[in-house]
Amino acid sequence: MLTAGSTTRTAAATNAAGALPRKKTASGTAYHEAGSGEPLVLIHGVGMRLEAWAPQIAFLSAGHRVIAVDMPGHGESAKLPAGSRLEEFVAWFGRFLDEMAIDTANVAGHSMGALVSGGAAATFGERISRVAYLNGVYRRDPEAKAAVLARAAAIPMSGVDKEGPLARWFGDDADSVTARELTRKWLNLVDPQGYAVAYAAFAGGDETYADGWKDVAGPALFLTGSDDPNSTPLMATQMAELAPRGYARIVEGHRHMVNLTAPDIVNSLLAEWLSFGEDER
Repeated sequence: MLTAGSTTRTAAATNAAGALPRKKTASGTAYHEAGSGEPLVLIHGVGMRLEAWAPQIAFLSAGHRVIAVDMPGHGESAKLPAGSRLEEFVAWFGRFLDEMAIDTANVAGHSMGALVSGGAAATFGERISRVAYLNGVYRRDPEAKAAVLARAAAIPMSGVDKEGPLARWFGDDADSVTARELTRKWLNLVDPQGYAVAYAAFAGGDETYADGWKDVAGPALFLTGSDDPNSTPLMATQMAELAPRGYARIVEGHRHMVNLTAPDIVNSLLAEWLSFGEDER
């Protein structure tokens, strides 16, 4: 496991996570682009927006063309229809790559974005060079599945739950204070309908592409925090064992929003992942 003390946390990158400039594709997907080189596409989770990747954009754009997207119904991106499943989010991502004229890409996703990136890796073949699956779920146990489905069912009646995610995603440590408040801000900004559609797809998507890891040929990083109660270390190691070039990295003492609470560690692990296979090209 990697501990937060093994590197100096870039608090400045997290603190500077203000609004980033966006462009839009013809179909209405908003994105921010920085740097040049081999493409790296970043997909955030439910309730978030592309600014959630601010520390990774700042660090990784030094050597890559980094493209962070607003997921459908989040940030400034157009919504998907009500009832859209994970497959529709993966299809949306394929259309985005087409609109951006990206033939091959590295893809990193967080939480719901991890499910989308995993679905893309399982179905798009060699178009996805590498996949990084951050704090992503895999075959929830019956208790966890019942809980997430219940939360999804409650959204149309109770709206966006802001306090529940904060309690699950963060501890009370000093590293989490800034990230928690940024996350609270983003949850307050999210479109309720876009949130509901994405959360329903997230709740029902943990097994959709679960059998696909054996066919993912490129380097596959499975990363989570040791204290993430939902996207657990066990899930990460199980997926890593299935992918031919899969490996797990667990950040000790962190929970769900590890890319914000331990950005230096995550940046280092993503840079390592991006370097795998370079001698083969």
